[in-house]
Amino acid sequence: MEMLNSTDLTRETAIQTAQNEVVLNAAYINGDWVTIEASVTDSNHSNIQALYDPNSGEVIATTRLCTSAHVEQAVEAADEALAGWSQASVSERARYLNAIADSMEQQFDKLVGLSVLNNGKPIEEAKIDVGDAIACYRYYANLITEQATWSKVSTLESGIRLLKTYSPVGICALITPWNFPMVTTSWKLAPALAAGCTVLLKPSEVTLLPELMLGNILSEIGLPKGVVNILPGAAEVGTAMTSHPLIDKVSFTGSNVVGEKVMVQAAKGIKDISLELGGKSAIVVCADADIDYACDLIIGGIFTNAGQICSATSRLVVHQDIAEQLFDTLKVKTESLQIGDGFATETQMGPLVSEQQLNQVKKFFDVATAENLDCLTGGELLEVSGYFVAPTVYTNVPATSQLWMEEVFGPVLVSTTFTNDAEAIRLANDSKFALAATIVSADETAALEMALQIKAGHIWINEQQIVLPEAGWGGFKQSGIGRELGGDGLSAYQKSKHVLLTD
Repeated sequence: MEMLNSTDLTRETAIQTAQNEVVLNAAYINGDWVTIEASVTDSNHSNIQALYDPNSGEVIATTRLCTSAHVEQAVEAADEALAGWSQASVSERARYLNAIADSMEQQFDKLVGLSVLNNGKPIEEAKIDVGDAIACYRYYANLITEQATWSKVSTLESGIRLLKTYSPVGICALITPWNFPMVTTSWKLAPALAAGCTVLLKPSEVTLLPELMLGNILSEIGLPKGVVNILPGAAEVGTAMTSHPLIDKVSFTGSNVVGEKVMVQAAKGIKDISLELGGKSAIVVCADADIDYACDLIIGGIFTNAGQICSATSRLVVHQDIAEQLFDTLKVKTESLQIGDGFATETQMGPLVSEQQLNQVKKFFDVATAENLDCLTGGELLEVSGYFVAPTVYTNVPATSQLWMEEVFGPVLVSTTFTNDAEAIRLANDSKFALAATIVSADETAALEMALQIKAGHIWINEQQIVLPEAGWGGFKQSGIGRELGGDGLSAYQKSKHVLLTD
Protein backbone atom coordinates (compact mmCIF):
# COMPACT_ATOMS: atom_id res chain seq x y z
CA MET A 1 0.00 0.00 0.00
CA GLU A 2 1.72 3.14 -1.22
CA MET A 3 2.08 6.08 1.16
CA LEU A 4 1.53 9.39 -0.61
CA ASN A 5 3.24 12.71 0.00
CA SER A 6 1.44 15.95 0.72
CA THR A 7 1.14 19.04 -1.44
CA ASP A 8 3.19 21.47 0.63
CA LEU A 9 1.62 24.62 -0.74
CA THR A 10 -1.89 23.51 0.21
CA ARG A 11 -0.74 22.45 3.66
CA GLU A 12 1.10 25.72 4.12
CA THR A 13 -2.00 27.69 3.16
CA ALA A 14 -4.09 25.77 5.71
CA ILE A 15 -1.48 26.39 8.42
CA GLN A 16 -1.49 30.10 7.59
CA THR A 17 -5.28 30.16 7.90
CA ALA A 18 -5.03 28.40 11.26
CA GLN A 19 -2.44 30.88 12.49
CA ASN A 20 -4.00 34.05 11.13
CA GLU A 21 -7.76 33.55 11.15
CA VAL A 22 -8.78 30.97 13.75
CA VAL A 23 -9.34 32.62 17.12
CA LEU A 24 -7.71 30.43 19.75
CA ASN A 25 -7.72 30.71 23.55
CA ALA A 26 -11.22 32.19 23.38
CA ALA A 27 -14.90 31.33 23.52
CA TYR A 28 -17.53 33.00 21.37
CA ILE A 29 -20.06 34.38 23.87
CA ASN A 30 -22.72 37.04 23.31
CA GLY A 31 -21.35 37.91 19.88
CA ASP A 32 -17.74 38.46 20.95
CA TRP A 33 -14.60 36.43 21.49
CA VAL A 34 -13.99 36.13 25.23
CA THR A 35 -10.43 35.29 26.27
CA ILE A 36 -10.00 32.04 28.19
CA GLU A 37 -7.42 32.38 30.92
CA ALA A 38 -4.96 29.61 31.70
CA SER A 39 -6.19 27.53 34.62
CA VAL A 40 -6.01 24.20 36.37
CA THR A 41 -9.19 22.13 36.50
CA ASP A 42 -10.62 20.28 39.48
CA SER A 43 -8.88 17.13 38.27
CA ASN A 44 -5.54 18.98 38.49
CA HIS A 45 -5.11 19.15 34.73
CA SER A 46 -4.31 22.26 32.73
CA ASN A 47 -6.96 23.62 30.35
CA ILE A 48 -4.41 23.67 27.52
CA GLN A 49 -5.49 21.61 24.49
CA ALA A 50 -3.11 20.58 21.73
CA LEU A 51 -4.49 20.36 18.20
CA TYR A 52 -2.79 17.74 16.04
CA ASP A 53 -2.14 17.03 12.38
CA PRO A 54 -3.16 13.35 12.13
CA ASN A 55 -0.93 12.90 9.09
CA SER A 56 2.25 13.49 11.09
CA GLY A 57 1.14 13.34 14.70
CA GLU A 58 2.65 16.80 15.17
CA VAL A 59 1.03 19.65 17.08
CA ILE A 60 -0.47 22.30 14.79
CA ALA A 61 -1.50 24.70 17.53
CA THR A 62 -2.47 24.87 21.17
CA THR A 63 -5.49 26.52 22.68
CA ARG A 64 -7.26 26.84 26.00
CA LEU A 65 -10.55 25.17 26.81
CA CYS A 66 -13.56 26.68 28.53
CA THR A 67 -14.72 25.93 32.05
CA SER A 68 -18.20 25.74 33.56
CA ALA A 69 -17.93 29.48 34.31
CA HIS A 70 -18.06 30.18 30.56
CA VAL A 71 -21.17 28.02 30.32
CA GLU A 72 -22.88 30.31 32.83
CA GLN A 73 -21.97 33.36 30.75
CA ALA A 74 -23.21 31.69 27.59
CA VAL A 75 -26.50 30.59 29.12
CA GLU A 76 -27.11 34.12 30.36
CA ALA A 77 -26.45 35.48 26.86
CA ALA A 78 -28.68 32.87 25.20
CA ASP A 79 -31.47 33.52 27.70
CA GLU A 80 -31.26 37.26 27.07
CA ALA A 81 -31.38 36.75 23.31
CA LEU A 82 -34.20 34.19 23.27
CA ALA A 83 -37.16 36.56 23.38
CA GLY A 84 -36.01 38.61 20.41
CA TRP A 85 -34.77 35.72 18.28
CA SER A 86 -37.81 33.53 18.89
CA GLN A 87 -40.06 36.35 17.74
CA ALA A 88 -37.96 37.25 14.69
CA SER A 89 -39.77 36.69 11.43
CA VAL A 90 -39.07 33.49 9.54
CA SER A 91 -37.74 35.57 6.65
CA GLU A 92 -35.20 37.20 8.96
CA ARG A 93 -34.05 33.85 10.35
CA ALA A 94 -33.82 32.47 6.83
CA ARG A 95 -31.75 35.47 5.79
CA TYR A 96 -29.17 34.73 8.48
CA LEU A 97 -29.05 31.03 7.56
CA ASN A 98 -28.41 31.92 3.94
CA ALA A 99 -25.80 34.42 5.05
CA ILE A 100 -23.94 31.65 6.92
CA ALA A 101 -24.05 29.55 3.76
CA ASP A 102 -22.85 32.49 1.64
CA SER A 103 -19.89 33.12 3.93
CA MET A 104 -18.95 29.43 3.98
CA GLU A 105 -19.02 29.42 0.19
CA GLN A 106 -16.72 32.44 0.10
CA GLN A 107 -14.30 30.71 2.48
CA PHE A 108 -14.76 27.25 1.00
CA ASP A 109 -11.06 26.52 0.38
CA LYS A 110 -10.05 27.73 3.83
CA LEU A 111 -12.64 25.53 5.55
CA VAL A 112 -11.63 22.52 3.45
CA GLY A 113 -7.96 23.10 4.26
CA LEU A 114 -8.59 23.37 8.00
CA SER A 115 -10.65 20.18 7.95
CA VAL A 116 -7.91 18.22 6.17
CA LEU A 117 -5.24 19.70 8.44
CA ASN A 118 -7.01 19.03 11.74
CA ASN A 119 -9.13 15.96 10.90
CA GLY A 120 -6.91 14.17 8.39
CA LYS A 121 -9.55 13.25 5.84
CA PRO A 122 -8.74 13.32 2.12
CA ILE A 123 -9.30 16.68 0.50
CA GLU A 124 -12.10 15.43 -1.76
CA GLU A 125 -14.01 14.16 1.28
CA ALA A 126 -13.46 17.49 3.03
CA LYS A 127 -14.88 19.30 0.00
CA ILE A 128 -17.99 17.14 0.19
CA ASP A 129 -18.31 17.90 3.90
CA VAL A 130 -18.18 21.66 3.49
CA GLY A 131 -20.61 21.46 0.58
CA ASP A 132 -23.00 19.36 2.67
CA ALA A 133 -22.87 21.87 5.52
CA ILE A 134 -23.64 24.75 3.16
CA ALA A 135 -26.56 22.81 1.67
CA CYS A 136 -27.95 22.14 5.14
CA TYR A 137 -28.08 25.83 6.09
CA ARG A 138 -29.80 26.64 2.79
CA TYR A 139 -32.24 23.76 3.18
CA TYR A 140 -33.49 24.98 6.55
CA ALA A 141 -33.64 28.57 5.31
CA ASN A 142 -36.07 27.36 2.67
CA LEU A 143 -37.95 24.97 4.92
CA ILE A 144 -38.76 27.51 7.61
CA THR A 145 -40.13 29.98 5.07
CA GLU A 146 -42.42 27.27 3.68
CA GLN A 147 -43.83 26.29 7.08
CA ALA A 148 -47.25 27.84 7.68
CA THR A 149 -47.52 30.06 10.76
CA TRP A 150 -50.99 28.70 11.39
CA SER A 151 -52.59 25.58 9.99
CA LYS A 152 -56.18 24.49 10.43
CA VAL A 153 -56.46 21.04 12.01
CA SER A 154 -60.22 20.74 11.76
CA THR A 155 -63.56 22.55 11.94
CA LEU A 156 -66.05 20.81 14.17
CA GLU A 157 -69.81 20.71 13.55
CA SER A 158 -70.35 22.88 16.60
CA GLY A 159 -68.50 25.73 14.89
CA ILE A 160 -65.28 25.31 16.87
CA ARG A 161 -61.99 25.63 14.99
CA LEU A 162 -58.74 23.94 15.95
CA LEU A 163 -55.54 25.59 14.75
CA LYS A 164 -51.92 24.52 15.05
CA THR A 165 -48.71 26.55 15.25
CA TYR A 166 -45.14 26.00 16.41
CA SER A 167 -42.86 27.57 18.99
CA PRO A 168 -39.12 27.10 19.48
CA VAL A 169 -38.20 24.66 22.23
CA GLY A 170 -35.96 27.30 23.86
CA ILE A 171 -32.26 27.33 24.74
CA CYS A 172 -30.40 24.38 23.20
CA ALA A 173 -27.15 22.68 24.13
CA LEU A 174 -25.58 21.22 21.00
CA ILE A 175 -22.63 18.83 21.34
CA THR A 176 -20.94 17.66 18.15
CA PRO A 177 -18.26 15.02 17.39
CA TRP A 178 -14.88 15.20 15.69
CA ASN A 179 -15.47 12.94 12.70
CA PHE A 180 -17.45 15.41 10.59
CA PRO A 181 -16.53 18.98 11.60
CA MET A 182 -18.99 21.58 10.34
CA VAL A 183 -21.36 18.90 8.99
CA THR A 184 -22.86 17.64 12.25
CA THR A 185 -22.75 21.21 13.51
CA SER A 186 -24.95 22.30 10.60
CA TRP A 187 -27.33 19.37 11.18
CA LYS A 188 -28.06 20.76 14.64
CA LEU A 189 -27.45 24.48 14.37
CA ALA A 190 -29.38 25.14 11.14
CA PRO A 191 -32.73 23.72 12.33
CA ALA A 192 -32.27 25.19 15.81
CA LEU A 193 -31.81 28.68 14.38
CA ALA A 194 -34.61 28.16 11.87
CA ALA A 195 -36.97 27.21 14.69
CA GLY A 196 -36.09 30.34 16.70
CA CYS A 197 -33.97 28.69 19.39
CA THR A 198 -30.82 30.16 20.93
CA VAL A 199 -27.80 27.94 21.22
CA LEU A 200 -24.77 26.85 23.19
CA LEU A 201 -22.53 24.87 20.83
CA LYS A 202 -19.71 22.65 22.06
CA PRO A 203 -17.68 21.34 19.13
CA SER A 204 -15.22 18.53 19.72
CA GLU A 205 -12.02 19.77 21.30
CA VAL A 206 -10.13 17.46 18.90
CA THR A 207 -11.09 19.32 15.68
CA LEU A 208 -11.51 22.92 16.76
CA LEU A 209 -9.72 24.59 13.85
CA PRO A 210 -12.55 24.38 11.28
CA GLU A 211 -15.30 24.68 13.90
CA LEU A 212 -14.05 27.93 15.44
CA MET A 213 -14.23 29.68 12.07
CA LEU A 214 -18.00 29.73 12.63
CA GLY A 215 -17.61 32.46 15.25
CA ASN A 216 -15.95 34.73 12.70
CA ILE A 217 -18.75 34.01 10.25
CA LEU A 218 -21.47 34.83 12.79
CA SER A 219 -19.83 38.16 13.60
CA GLU A 220 -19.35 38.91 9.92
CA ILE A 221 -23.05 38.44 9.11
CA GLY A 222 -24.19 40.36 12.20
CA LEU A 223 -26.15 37.58 13.88
CA PRO A 224 -27.80 39.09 16.96
CA LYS A 225 -25.66 38.77 20.08
CA GLY A 226 -26.26 35.74 22.25
CA VAL A 227 -28.15 33.72 19.65
CA VAL A 228 -25.18 31.37 19.14
CA ASN A 229 -22.43 30.83 21.70
CA ILE A 230 -19.47 28.57 20.88
CA LEU A 231 -17.70 26.90 23.78
CA PRO A 232 -14.52 24.96 23.00
CA GLY A 233 -14.38 22.62 25.94
CA ALA A 234 -14.01 19.09 27.22
CA ALA A 235 -16.29 16.92 29.38
CA GLU A 236 -16.60 19.54 32.13
CA VAL A 237 -18.22 21.96 29.70
CA GLY A 238 -20.51 19.34 28.22
CA THR A 239 -21.73 18.32 31.68
CA ALA A 240 -22.33 21.93 32.70
CA MET A 241 -24.39 22.44 29.54
CA THR A 242 -26.49 19.28 29.73
CA SER A 243 -27.28 19.70 33.41
CA HIS A 244 -27.94 23.46 33.45
CA PRO A 245 -31.47 24.31 34.66
CA LEU A 246 -32.05 26.92 31.93
CA ILE A 247 -31.20 24.57 29.06
CA ASP A 248 -34.42 23.35 27.42
CA LYS A 249 -33.00 20.85 24.93
CA VAL A 250 -29.86 18.76 24.54
CA SER A 251 -28.73 17.39 21.19
CA PHE A 252 -25.69 15.11 21.34
CA THR A 253 -23.81 13.12 18.71
CA GLY A 254 -21.13 10.74 19.93
CA SER A 255 -20.45 7.45 21.65
CA ASN A 256 -23.00 5.39 23.54
CA VAL A 257 -20.93 5.55 26.73
CA VAL A 258 -21.08 9.34 26.77
CA GLY A 259 -24.64 9.37 25.40
CA GLU A 260 -25.89 7.44 28.42
CA LYS A 261 -24.26 10.00 30.72
CA VAL A 262 -25.80 12.85 28.74
CA MET A 263 -29.22 11.21 29.05
CA VAL A 264 -28.87 10.98 32.84
CA GLN A 265 -27.74 14.60 33.10
CA ALA A 266 -30.57 15.83 30.89
CA ALA A 267 -33.12 13.94 32.97
CA LYS A 268 -32.77 16.50 35.72
CA GLY A 269 -35.26 19.18 34.77
CA ILE A 270 -36.87 16.92 32.14
CA LYS A 271 -34.99 18.37 29.19
CA ASP A 272 -35.93 17.56 25.62
CA ILE A 273 -33.22 15.31 24.21
CA SER A 274 -31.90 14.02 20.89
CA LEU A 275 -29.12 11.42 20.77
CA GLU A 276 -27.29 10.25 17.65
CA LEU A 277 -25.08 7.43 18.83
CA GLY A 278 -23.28 4.35 17.58
CA GLY A 279 -23.76 2.00 14.69
CA LYS A 280 -22.72 -1.39 13.43
CA SER A 281 -24.48 -1.23 10.12
CA ALA A 282 -24.77 -4.07 7.63
CA ILE A 283 -24.26 -4.16 3.88
CA VAL A 284 -26.16 -7.05 2.30
CA VAL A 285 -24.88 -8.24 -1.08
CA CYS A 286 -27.36 -10.51 -2.85
CA ALA A 287 -26.53 -13.32 -5.27
CA ASP A 288 -27.59 -11.28 -8.32
CA ALA A 289 -25.39 -8.28 -7.47
CA ASP A 290 -22.73 -6.93 -9.81
CA ILE A 291 -19.59 -7.97 -7.89
CA ASP A 292 -17.33 -5.17 -9.06
CA TYR A 293 -19.90 -2.49 -8.18
CA ALA A 294 -20.74 -4.22 -4.91
CA CYS A 295 -17.08 -4.05 -3.90
CA ASP A 296 -17.03 -0.31 -4.66
CA LEU A 297 -20.03 0.15 -2.36
CA ILE A 298 -18.43 -2.00 0.33
CA ILE A 299 -15.21 0.02 0.19
CA GLY A 300 -17.07 3.33 0.22
CA GLY A 301 -19.18 2.23 3.17
CA ILE A 302 -16.28 1.21 5.42
CA PHE A 303 -13.14 3.06 4.29
CA THR A 304 -14.54 6.55 3.70
CA ASN A 305 -13.22 8.85 6.45
CA ALA A 306 -11.05 5.88 7.51
CA GLY A 307 -14.16 4.15 8.81
CA GLN A 308 -14.80 6.90 11.37
CA ILE A 309 -18.49 7.14 10.52
CA CYS A 310 -21.38 6.19 12.79
CA SER A 311 -23.21 4.73 9.79
CA ALA A 312 -20.20 2.82 8.42
CA THR A 313 -21.39 -0.46 6.92
CA SER A 314 -18.86 -2.41 8.95
CA ARG A 315 -20.65 -5.80 8.70
CA LEU A 316 -20.71 -7.43 5.27
CA VAL A 317 -23.38 -10.09 4.69
CA VAL A 318 -22.82 -11.71 1.28
CA HIS A 319 -24.62 -14.56 -0.47
CA GLN A 320 -22.51 -17.71 -0.34
CA ASP A 321 -22.85 -18.32 -4.09
CA ILE A 322 -20.77 -15.23 -4.92
CA ALA A 323 -18.71 -14.93 -1.73
CA GLU A 324 -15.45 -16.40 -3.05
CA GLN A 325 -15.41 -14.24 -6.16
CA LEU A 326 -16.44 -11.16 -4.21
CA PHE A 327 -13.69 -11.60 -1.61
CA ASP A 328 -11.09 -12.07 -4.34
CA THR A 329 -12.18 -8.79 -5.94
CA LEU A 330 -12.52 -6.98 -2.62
CA LYS A 331 -8.98 -7.96 -1.58
CA VAL A 332 -7.50 -6.56 -4.78
CA LYS A 333 -9.49 -3.31 -4.57
CA THR A 334 -8.75 -2.83 -0.88
CA GLU A 335 -5.02 -3.35 -1.31
CA SER A 336 -4.96 -0.90 -4.21
CA LEU A 337 -6.37 1.95 -2.13
CA GLN A 338 -4.07 4.98 -2.03
CA ILE A 339 -3.37 5.79 1.61
CA GLY A 340 -1.66 8.95 2.74
CA ASP A 341 -1.87 12.62 3.57
CA GLY A 342 -5.27 14.16 2.90
CA PHE A 343 -3.61 17.02 1.02
CA ALA A 344 -2.32 14.63 -1.63
CA THR A 345 -4.93 14.61 -4.39
CA GLU A 346 -4.46 10.88 -5.03
CA THR A 347 -5.24 9.91 -1.44
CA GLN A 348 -8.33 7.75 -1.01
CA MET A 349 -7.99 7.06 2.72
CA GLY A 350 -6.25 9.25 5.25
CA PRO A 351 -5.16 8.70 8.85
CA LEU A 352 -7.28 8.24 11.91
CA VAL A 353 -8.00 11.47 13.75
CA SER A 354 -5.87 10.93 16.87
CA GLU A 355 -3.49 8.69 18.75
CA GLN A 356 -6.38 7.72 21.01
CA GLN A 357 -8.37 6.49 18.01
CA LEU A 358 -5.30 4.68 16.68
CA ASN A 359 -5.00 2.82 19.96
CA GLN A 360 -8.71 2.01 19.87
CA VAL A 361 -8.39 0.34 16.47
CA LYS A 362 -5.19 -1.48 17.54
CA LYS A 363 -7.12 -2.92 20.47
CA PHE A 364 -9.56 -4.51 18.03
CA PHE A 365 -6.71 -5.87 15.91
CA ASP A 366 -5.43 -7.56 19.05
CA VAL A 367 -8.89 -8.94 19.79
CA ALA A 368 -9.12 -10.32 16.25
CA THR A 369 -5.80 -12.07 16.73
CA ALA A 370 -6.92 -13.50 20.06
CA GLU A 371 -10.17 -14.71 18.46
CA ASN A 372 -8.20 -16.24 15.58
CA LEU A 373 -10.27 -14.42 12.96
CA ASP A 374 -9.50 -14.93 9.28
CA CYS A 375 -7.83 -11.76 8.02
CA LEU A 376 -8.28 -11.27 4.29
CA THR A 377 -6.11 -8.16 4.27
CA GLY A 378 -4.81 -5.52 6.68
CA GLY A 379 -5.09 -6.01 10.41
CA GLU A 380 -2.10 -3.86 11.29
CA LEU A 381 -0.85 -0.37 12.00
CA LEU A 382 1.22 1.18 9.23
CA GLU A 383 4.81 1.91 10.26
CA VAL A 384 4.86 5.55 9.24
CA SER A 385 4.50 8.85 11.04
CA GLY A 386 0.94 9.84 11.89
CA TYR A 387 -2.10 7.78 12.79
CA PHE A 388 -2.36 5.35 9.88
CA VAL A 389 -3.79 1.84 9.88
CA ALA A 390 -4.27 -0.59 7.02
CA PRO A 391 -7.79 -0.95 5.61
CA THR A 392 -8.85 -4.31 6.98
CA VAL A 393 -11.24 -7.13 6.07
CA TYR A 394 -12.01 -10.20 8.18
CA THR A 395 -13.96 -13.15 6.77
CA ASN A 396 -16.04 -15.93 8.35
CA VAL A 397 -16.60 -13.82 11.46
CA PRO A 398 -18.96 -15.44 13.97
CA ALA A 399 -21.77 -13.43 15.58
CA THR A 400 -20.10 -14.03 18.96
CA SER A 401 -17.00 -12.06 17.97
CA GLN A 402 -16.37 -8.73 19.63
CA LEU A 403 -15.65 -7.30 16.20
CA TRP A 404 -19.10 -8.38 14.99
CA MET A 405 -20.86 -6.86 17.98
CA GLU A 406 -18.88 -3.72 18.86
CA GLU A 407 -18.32 -0.49 16.98
CA VAL A 408 -14.65 -0.18 16.00
CA PHE A 409 -14.88 3.32 14.44
CA GLY A 410 -12.06 2.59 12.08
CA PRO A 411 -11.45 0.98 8.66
CA VAL A 412 -12.28 -2.54 9.79
CA LEU A 413 -14.82 -4.75 8.00
CA VAL A 414 -16.15 -8.04 9.33
CA SER A 415 -18.07 -10.41 7.08
CA THR A 416 -20.13 -13.57 6.89
CA THR A 417 -22.29 -15.35 4.32
CA PHE A 418 -25.98 -16.20 3.94
CA THR A 419 -28.04 -18.63 1.88
CA ASN A 420 -31.46 -16.93 1.66
CA ASP A 421 -33.11 -13.56 2.25
CA ALA A 422 -34.53 -14.52 5.63
CA GLU A 423 -31.06 -15.37 6.88
CA ALA A 424 -29.65 -12.14 5.44
CA ILE A 425 -32.29 -10.09 7.23
CA ARG A 426 -31.64 -11.93 10.49
CA LEU A 427 -27.90 -11.29 10.23
CA ALA A 428 -28.41 -7.63 9.31
CA ASN A 429 -30.61 -7.19 12.37
CA ASP A 430 -28.19 -9.06 14.63
CA SER A 431 -26.94 -5.96 16.44
CA LYS A 432 -27.79 -3.75 19.38
CA PHE A 433 -27.44 -0.86 16.93
CA ALA A 434 -29.81 0.00 14.10
CA LEU A 435 -28.69 3.18 12.38
CA ALA A 436 -28.23 2.34 8.70
CA ALA A 437 -27.87 -0.40 6.10
CA THR A 438 -27.04 -0.94 2.45
CA ILE A 439 -28.57 -3.51 0.11
CA VAL A 440 -26.93 -4.47 -3.19
CA SER A 441 -29.23 -6.34 -5.56
CA ALA A 442 -30.29 -6.34 -9.21
CA ASP A 443 -33.89 -6.82 -8.10
CA GLU A 444 -35.17 -3.51 -6.73
CA THR A 445 -38.52 -4.97 -5.67
CA ALA A 446 -36.80 -7.67 -3.63
CA ALA A 447 -34.41 -5.09 -2.16
CA LEU A 448 -37.29 -2.83 -1.10
CA GLU A 449 -39.01 -5.79 0.54
CA MET A 450 -35.79 -6.55 2.40
CA ALA A 451 -35.48 -2.88 3.42
CA LEU A 452 -38.91 -3.05 5.09
CA GLN A 453 -37.65 -5.88 7.29
CA ILE A 454 -34.21 -4.52 8.18
CA LYS A 455 -34.35 -2.40 11.30
CA ALA A 456 -32.47 0.77 10.42
CA GLY A 457 -33.27 4.45 10.15
CA HIS A 458 -31.59 4.98 6.77
CA ILE A 459 -31.11 2.42 4.01
CA TRP A 460 -29.29 2.73 0.70
CA ILE A 461 -30.09 0.42 -2.21
CA ASN A 462 -27.33 0.14 -4.81
CA GLU A 463 -25.94 3.50 -3.76
CA GLN A 464 -23.07 5.01 -1.80
CA GLN A 465 -23.76 6.66 1.54
CA ILE A 466 -25.24 9.88 0.24
CA VAL A 467 -27.06 11.84 2.97
CA LEU A 468 -29.44 14.51 1.72
CA PRO A 469 -30.64 17.42 3.88
CA GLU A 470 -34.22 16.39 3.03
CA ALA A 471 -33.78 12.90 4.53
CA GLY A 472 -34.35 12.37 8.23
CA TRP A 473 -31.34 10.87 10.00
CA GLY A 474 -31.35 8.64 13.07
CA GLY A 475 -31.74 5.06 14.14
CA PHE A 476 -33.49 2.48 16.26
CA LYS A 477 -32.34 0.46 19.29
CA GLN A 478 -29.15 1.86 20.84
CA SER A 479 -28.32 4.04 17.84
CA GLY A 480 -30.13 6.91 19.46
CA ILE A 481 -33.28 8.91 20.10
CA GLY A 482 -34.96 11.24 17.64
CA ARG A 483 -34.13 12.35 14.12
CA GLU A 484 -31.97 14.98 12.47
CA LEU A 485 -32.28 16.49 8.97
CA GLY A 486 -35.45 16.82 6.94
CA GLY A 487 -38.71 18.03 8.40
CA ASP A 488 -38.08 15.81 11.42
CA GLY A 489 -34.92 17.79 12.10
CA LEU A 490 -36.86 21.05 12.31
CA SER A 491 -39.56 19.46 14.46
CA ALA A 492 -36.86 18.41 16.92
CA TYR A 493 -36.39 22.09 17.84
CA GLN A 494 -40.07 23.03 17.88
CA LYS A 495 -43.05 22.40 20.13
CA SER A 496 -46.47 22.29 18.55
CA LYS A 497 -49.20 24.52 20.00
CA HIS A 498 -52.91 24.09 19.43
CA VAL A 499 -55.44 26.88 19.70
CA LEU A 500 -59.16 26.20 19.89
CA LEU A 501 -61.58 29.03 19.05
CA THR A 502 -65.09 29.63 17.73
CA ASP A 503 -65.70 29.78 14.00
